[in-house]
Amino acid sequence: MAAAFSVLITVGIVWSLLSPAIEFFRQVSVMEFLTGTRWAPRFKPATFGVLPLIVGTLWTTGIALLVAVPFGLGSAVYLSEYASEKKRRRLKPIVELLAGIPTVVYGFFAIEFITRVVFKEWLGLTVGTFNVLSAGLVMGIMIIPTVASLSEDALSAVPLAMRQGSFALGANKMQTTLRVVFPAAFSGIAAAVVLGISRAIGETMIVALAAGNKPNISSNPLEGAQTMTGFIANAALGDSRVGSLEYDTLFAVGLLLFMITLLINFTSIRLVRRYREAY
Repeated sequence: MAAAFSVLITVGIVWSLLSPAIEFFRQVSVMEFLTGTRWAPRFKPATFGVLPLIVGTLWTTGIALLVAVPFGLGSAVYLSEYASEKKRRRLKPIVELLAGIPTVVYGFFAIEFITRVVFKEWLGLTVGTFNVLSAGLVMGIMIIPTVASLSEDALSAVPLAMRQGSFALGANKMQTTLRVVFPAAFSGIAAAVVLGISRAIGETMIVALAAGNKPNISSNPLEGAQTMTGFIANAALGDSRVGSLEYDTLFAVGLLLFMITLLINFTSIRLVRRYREAY
């Protein structure tokens, strides 16, 4: 029943995106859309190269993972292997509390604290109000609970007998964790990380507020950029006439975002099935 419902929802999403996207691609070639390096649908002449939006999305997602993966996995290992039951009951809800903060609050936190206080006042960096680095860092903080909670569940599911067998062979706590428990829980950890990636790619409010709305291809994370979700959020609030080419760009970008997320999810499923351990 759940599987059928998921398929129905997925078909509905694709159906809602497909018709306007097809209208868009009747006027703009797929190659121009995917390989073009200038995104300016509101200017004359309009250009529809989506690469700047993809690069902005990859920048924020990559920075977010550099924050979320080490801190999330570190928290999961501590909660599962080192913390007492009493500490675990107290600390895990605190970690998961980060997931309950509205993303718009995270966006203002990125602008007011990370950029203005940390970057400008504490570090003395020359950085604009809107930049990729602050958006990525705060987005990484936001997805720490996703990685930490699911990874901790995977680590805790490893049978105690495997730990005891490792100790009996002379391994210490760290060796047991890294060489026995972690590999045994790899499928669950991989699923947690991939879910974090999907969460980062689909995040809207943080990047719309903190990353800026200037599409560009840059190797400097201190510059502003626009992501796919940021474009959709900003353009949806504009004056685009329904049925116009500018309006249809929303659905073309949305369809591309959906396909990227779907590909990531399929990769996650293959990883989980390949490395799943049955106890």
